[in-house]
Amino acid sequence: MNPVAGRGLQCPMSTAAQRSPLVNAHIHLPPNFSAFTTVEDAIECARAEGISVLGASNYYDFTVYREFDRRAEVAGIHPLHGLEIIALDPTLQAAGVKVNDPGNPGRFYLCGKAIVRHDPLDPAAADDIAWIRRSDTARMEAMAARMDDACRAAGHPVGLDADAIRRDVAAEAGADPGTVVLQERHVARAFERALRRAVPEERFAEALSAVCGAPVAATDPAGAQNALRSHLMKAGKPAYVEEKFVDFDTAVRIVLALGGIPSYPTLVDGANPICPFEADLDALVAELKARGIHAAELIPIRNSPEVLSRTVKAFRSAGMIVTAGTEHNTPDRLPVAPRCVGGAPIPADIDAIFLEGARVLVGHSERVRRGGDGYVLRDGTPNPEWPDAESRIAALAALGEAVLAGRVA
Repeated sequence: MNPVAGRGLQCPMSTAAQRSPLVNAHIHLPPNFSAFTTVEDAIECARAEGISVLGASNYYDFTVYREFDRRAEVAGIHPLHGLEIIALDPTLQAAGVKVNDPGNPGRFYLCGKAIVRHDPLDPAAADDIAWIRRSDTARMEAMAARMDDACRAAGHPVGLDADAIRRDVAAEAGADPGTVVLQERHVARAFERALRRAVPEERFAEALSAVCGAPVAATDPAGAQNALRSHLMKAGKPAYVEEKFVDFDTAVRIVLALGGIPSYPTLVDGANPICPFEADLDALVAELKARGIHAAELIPIRNSPEVLSRTVKAFRSAGMIVTAGTEHNTPDRLPVAPRCVGGAPIPADIDAIFLEGARVLVGHSERVRRGGDGYVLRDGTPNPEWPDAESRIAALAALGEAVLAGRVA
């Protein structure tokens, strides 16, 4: 364990910290639900491991990127901004096809990498993002109320509502409550903590089981929160409220309006069984490119080295950029340097592809920030300034490398 400067916090030190340079294109920062307590915590953990490029991928509020940038600069880390959107494809839903959400047919996670036009928010994206925020806010308010009802019905009233949860999340992250977009994990964590405060520790398991309406074996914080989500907050459970989603084309439009690159976050063997949408890699690549997606991302801690290698090579050989991250969107304090399942190292040739992808993101954001076109145009088509994917990737990776080396003013 590695103590974080100034806070007494603990960061797990990855053995991958001996590799150089290290990049992570996808973490979540508080006040999003995150393993990190603050932005400072995230940056200091990344610095301690020698991370040179760190990308955040938050939901629907980007104010946090101001502090992220300030702290990253001091730490010598290049920050990248992103977002994550949950879309719904009604055709795939009707066919029962699971995409990259193993529990919900038709639900389609999409990442926006290297966004630039978010402070201020590009007008072309503002209405769509506002609709998503309103829908999510209304849903979390209703679910928090139902969770409170479930606690009261079990004889353990805690008196929580969404506003109180939002204030607590903001206070813990050192953020303005207006920047908090509540997620299910926020609500589950708040009720787990409130229930733990409401009863003696020796009665917590009994109280948790009563609230969940079923015996619960795991009563540690993460286990208890997962139990509350599973027994109360999922589809068909007492606190569930139906979600509203934008469609896939709208999700892509938001990313492009913000100057970013639409990227497909890939599960493969992170789901068991592998989602049908991802089961045939050649078909997956063809489908993504037909949808105008020219980038993909993996969270290697979910994947075996063999499946990771096969998947990354399939994307890269098709002229797509590929990046890697860790998410850190659960309570688990994982290393910031990406690793494969069980802590296995990422194969060196795959690591090189991830580094190339991160450099392309840096090069893309630099060009867009200066008013030009990057890896893709505003309509999502690959930039025709280069005749093919390989020359495009090589040029932008070289620009990204120059930016990181301080050779671009």
